Amino acid sequence: MNVISKGPKYLLMLALLSGASSGSFAAQTQDPPAADVSATAYMPPAETTQGPEIKGIISARSGDKMQVTAADGAKSVIVINDATRIRASKGLFGLNRSKLAAASLLNGLPVTVKTLQSGDGLVASQITLQNKDLKTASMIHNGTAQGFEEQTAATAALRGRMGEIDQYNVKSTTNVNFDTGKAVLSAQAKNDLCAAATAAEGMSNALLLVVGYTDSTGGDEFNQELSEKRAGRVVNYLQQACGWKPYRMLTPTGMSEADPLASNDTVEGKAQNRRVAVNILVSKGLDGL
Repeated sequence: MNVISKGPKYLLMLALLSGASSGSFAAQTQDPPAADVSATAYMPPAETTQGPEIKGIISARSGDKMQVTAADGAKSVIVINDATRIRASKGLFGLNRSKLAAASLLNGLPVTVKTLQSGDGLVASQITLQNKDLKTASMIHNGTAQGFEEQTAATAALRGRMGEIDQYNVKSTTNVNFDTGKAVLSAQAKNDLCAAATAAEGMSNALLLVVGYTDSTGGDEFNQELSEKRAGRVVNYLQQACGWKPYRMLTPTGMSEADPLASNDTVEGKAQNRRVAVNILVSKGLDGL
């Protein structure tokens, strides 16, 4: 297991501006019809009561919590759990689905949250959003030039409301390596991934950011796809075998042969560059978290 540290500014840029592995839509030219589609909230446990409905912008994510800032500046910290329902209209990104994963809750995204009061805290029972807002927030996240050109006005509006996105402290980075042209996890890689998840579990409000890389072998398109495939394989293993919750995972991304750890002129250097980096991040500046 190779553990290195990276500057928080570098990792924040990755988390906000890197291309997502499966949610990319930069080539789309038309927005799907904007619509709010509500989900049916799950039956609350006996010890919970109905909480307030909160409308605002997601201004921070940390672990299983998100911070929503209302138009008047009021901030609410809300817990997301396995029963939280997240919905938008069908046809999003061409996937013909109406239920979204917690990874879709991007910073800067306008949401309406129905809550349950549990003790002194709030738990999200239902989160609704609009397709056009999610598309724009994802464009900002992906940092695609085409996306910004297509959604100039909406992008500017959302970016203006993203000033409160917090920096992340990078607690550690675990690198797992791959054979040339492959996305198969070795036994050592599997052990290292679960060890990283265990370490993150012991940190309050930790999130994981997974970034895939390749060496210089192969063309640009092949390496991009391979880096995304490696990142996706790691995310699946972390969630399925190591028990890491999806809502504590930032959107994975592939960076092809960018940011090499060593020279691609040597066999040894290439071996180090064929990797997926699992970064443990802890957001700072979240009031009440």
